[in-house]
Amino acid sequence: MSKAHRAAAGFLAAVLVGCATPPATTDKQADTAALNEDAYLWLEDVHGARAMRWVEERNRATMRALAERPSVRKLRGRLRAVFDAPDRIAGIDKIGARYYNFWRDLDHPRGLWRRTTLAEYRKAAPAWETVLDLDALARREGENWVLKGFACRQPDYRRCLLRLSRGGADAVVTREFDLPSKAFVAPEDAGFALPEAKASVAWAGADSVFVATDFGPGSITESGYPRIVKLWRRGRPLAAAEVVFAGDAADVSVAAYADLAPGHEVQLVWRARDFHNSDVFVRRPEDGALVPIAKPSDAEVRAHRGRLFLELKSDWVTGGRTYPAGSLLAADVGPYLRGPVDGLAKTPPLAVLFEPGEGRFLAGYAPTRDHVLLNVLDNVRSRVFVATPPTDTGDGVRWRRRPLFADRAAAAGRAAADGFRTIRVEAVAAHEDNRYFAHVNDYLTPATMLLGAVGEPPETLKQAPAHFNAAGLAISQHFATSADGTRVPYFQVAPADAEAAGPHRTLLYGYGGFERALLSAYSAGVGIGWLERGGVYVVANIRGGGEFGPPWHRAALRENRGRAFEDFIAVAEDLVARGVTEPAALGILGGSNGGLLVGNMLTMRPDLFGAVAAMVPLFDMRRYHRLLAGASWMAEFGDPDEPEDWRFLKHYSPYHNLRADARYPPLLATTSTRDDRVHPGHARKMVAKMHDFGFDATYYENTEGGHGGAANNAQTAFVWSLVYGFLWRQLRVSEAGAALGGDRG
Repeated sequence: MSKAHRAAAGFLAAVLVGCATPPATTDKQADTAALNEDAYLWLEDVHGARAMRWVEERNRATMRALAERPSVRKLRGRLRAVFDAPDRIAGIDKIGARYYNFWRDLDHPRGLWRRTTLAEYRKAAPAWETVLDLDALARREGENWVLKGFACRQPDYRRCLLRLSRGGADAVVTREFDLPSKAFVAPEDAGFALPEAKASVAWAGADSVFVATDFGPGSITESGYPRIVKLWRRGRPLAAAEVVFAGDAADVSVAAYADLAPGHEVQLVWRARDFHNSDVFVRRPEDGALVPIAKPSDAEVRAHRGRLFLELKSDWVTGGRTYPAGSLLAADVGPYLRGPVDGLAKTPPLAVLFEPGEGRFLAGYAPTRDHVLLNVLDNVRSRVFVATPPTDTGDGVRWRRRPLFADRAAAAGRAAADGFRTIRVEAVAAHEDNRYFAHVNDYLTPATMLLGAVGEPPETLKQAPAHFNAAGLAISQHFATSADGTRVPYFQVAPADAEAAGPHRTLLYGYGGFERALLSAYSAGVGIGWLERGGVYVVANIRGGGEFGPPWHRAALRENRGRAFEDFIAVAEDLVARGVTEPAALGILGGSNGGLLVGNMLTMRPDLFGAVAAMVPLFDMRRYHRLLAGASWMAEFGDPDEPEDWRFLKHYSPYHNLRADARYPPLLATTSTRDDRVHPGHARKMVAKMHDFGFDATYYENTEGGHGGAANNAQTAFVWSLVYGFLWRQLRVSEAGAALGGDRG
């Protein structure tokens, strides 16, 4: 899980119904108590011989029972063909004068990093120049490299820091790369290079970098991330790098970053105290002094062209005014560079670029040279605005905001954002001009890529082809009422007469955490694996997510996590009440934190679902904070070592709430040996425990893939064919819906 961030009476009622242990009067219940002492700790030994034998046995069983079924093999082939399709949109980043893309296909499973010009990119079949062939590199070096990202140096963009992962893990090897020569810069030639670690590396100047990594004993936090960030100068040994900042072992991590745009240089240092709260400093390069930025601890900070942008996650009272949670503010960075090290006498003038309204919240923003593009959610529908600073010499805080696609000349962009379509806008070259890329799609409409500039009409740059038959399908938005009366929206993709013609096999997806919003998005996998076969697809916008800004997220934190589960149950019950589906035909899917969600549905409401699929899931909330990056999520879930926290955590720990005398729907759990974020032990232990209780649990563990579960398109197609094949096979449709439910495959 990467960045983004009061027990309810209804939740307690659900816990008492779904998880309370009755008097221990049977042998099965005695067995339950014994197993809850955790007889499966040995499965946490990721590469242990005994654990890996168990994994291999489970994988072989899954191959025999599921993966080799003709329908699943056929689905896998179709998915692989789509993921490798040459006509999909190649996303691009402008680096210097050219546009770069990372591309995987059948001939290049690990991928090509390549570049072209904008004029060439406009063509139906652009000519690309290969910059780095990951497959060739992996063969040459005997490594299963996965490219996890890069950072290129401003303003010349000649050198980049490449992040190479073994098998897709979060831990990476960092190596300097020269773009003109298309070659790595060897350490003996003073190139920057770091061994494998969960590291943060950023350019601090032409010949220096900020580096936060494993410097040895005491340099890593309890969450497994760097505790110390240093300034490392070219040509010097890493051991000689100077300390910029050191956090505490209990912090999540530290990092530093520099905006090197000429005339707007600024250095920022972060200390993440937990997943949602941080201290941020402006570093004065002349003396290394750190000036704290005045902000609420949970506000997120970004620097661009002499301004600091603050995205508020809670209300902030300052300067005699209250700025509500969800606001986007801007301030001049100058006072911080000139201010005393112990803080400013007063907060500099704050400009309001966005304030939340009824059902309207900020989903993201993208500064350009002269404006800021605002991606806004209006009742979970995309809207895009542009904020422009004042041009006079007044107080500099009254920005003007207007729709990006407001005038008639922008009709193409305005039409693209109509209905349920999601539109995401990003700057092309944020320091150079006011151009933007707009990416538009919805559940049934393939992606369109627009190129525009603020104040000018956009052009359609690329249009992706359709990869499944959407005829007769419609998108609709509905609302369910949760246990505490909250209205919870959800999207439904189904035949227009879904209620009248139901019940249908229905796949309900959810996440509900870390302020992540689930929006309408085209997925060839969903279309081929589910919708084409007659299934209904539903996405629940439950609390814990970001669909209605920070308050929607905070409503399901820690002891209130049960509200997310209540919301999901309410959506499921609403689908049944509306006649769209029935419990035996209702399957659920979630990954990572969403795996925790569906794991709780398994234990809390086994009567409501016909099958459960969990990908790279959390299941053990007693030990999650001791496994890999788990400690970094305690601000989201709670600390199991604190008795007060464990009192509520134990109610939503699926691993601990399994009962031998219950009846559960079939479970599929998938994970990765190389997942160094959510430990594979969560899925392993849950499945082993279910097997010992005699329950139906299918398991697959990919030996590569990291937290994404797959390292290439072939692996991605394999895992998703298992998920859709498992759910379709397990769900049962009554006679009334059998005709539309399709063949079980």
